[in-house]
Amino acid sequence: MCVPGCREELERHFSRRGLLTRLAAAGAAGAVATMPGPAEAVPPRPKQIRVRRFVDLTHTLDPRFPTWDGHPGIELKKVASVETDGFNIFEWNLAEHSGTHIDAPFHISATGQTVELIPVEKLVVPLAVVDIAHKAESEPDYRLNIYDILEWERIHGRLRRGSCVAMYSGWGRHIGTPRYRNRDDKGVMRFPGFHAEAAEFLARERDAAGLAVDTLSLDHGSSKNFRVHKVWLGSGRWGLECVANLHDVPPRGATLVVGAPKVRGASGGPCRLIALV
Repeated sequence: MCVPGCREELERHFSRRGLLTRLAAAGAAGAVATMPGPAEAVPPRPKQIRVRRFVDLTHTLDPRFPTWDGHPGIELKKVASVETDGFNIFEWNLAEHSGTHIDAPFHISATGQTVELIPVEKLVVPLAVVDIAHKAESEPDYRLNIYDILEWERIHGRLRRGSCVAMYSGWGRHIGTPRYRNRDDKGVMRFPGFHAEAAEFLARERDAAGLAVDTLSLDHGSSKNFRVHKVWLGSGRWGLECVANLHDVPPRGATLVVGAPKVRGASGGPCRLIALV
C-alpha cells in the first residue's frame, strides 16, 4: 500500500535513476571509444629531421667531366628546339658510371641487385665524413683504413648503423685538370680510395649502408683487382663516386638523400645527392 504521493515519488526516482544509468553507460562507451588501443596499434610519430641548410653533393655533368676511360660520359644531341618546334628536347648518349653516380651491387656481380631495386629507405641515411685530405695530399695512393675509422669514432662517437661513410680526400678541387685522373708516365691513375679491410669492417662491424668517395672510384686509382668494389658491392650495398662538396658537410650529423635513377636492369647511374645539415 502506498501513502498519498508515494507513487509519484517512486516514478520520479526510478525515472531519474534510469536516466543517470543511461548517461553513465553512454559515457563509459565514449571513454572506451576514445581510449588508445594496445601500444602496437598506436602509429609511431614520424622522426623529425631538423634542417638548417642543404648542401648539393653533385657535380654538374657535361661531356668534359673526367671519366675512368677518358671518353665523354654524356653527349647531348638536340632533336627539337623552341624556335622550330615550340619546345626543347635532347637525346642523351649516357654512360651509367659518369659524373656523380651510384654503383649498384649488379655493377660487380651477375646476381647483384640492380639500381631500381634498392629500397628507398636505404637511400636516405645518416652521413659520416672521414677527412683524409692531408694524407692524400702527400700520398695520392692513400687508402682510407680501419685506423682512420676508429680515429673518427674516437672523436665523433660510434658510427650509426645504416650510415653512408664518405671519404673526403680533397680530390674534388682537381676537377677540370689532369690531376683528377692523375695518370703517371705509365698511364696508371693515382688517386685515393678505400682499403678493402676498411670496407669489410664497415660492412661486418658497423652495418653501413653505403660508401662514398670524391674520386673516380671506391678503389684507389692504381688498383688492379678492385677489391673494394667486390667486397662492398658484393655484400649487397651501394657506393657513390665523384661526390662533390664534402668539405661543406660536418663529420657527423647530416642526412644524405640519394636521388638514384630508377632504370630497370641498370648497374648504376648519375644521381643527385643532397645533404641535409
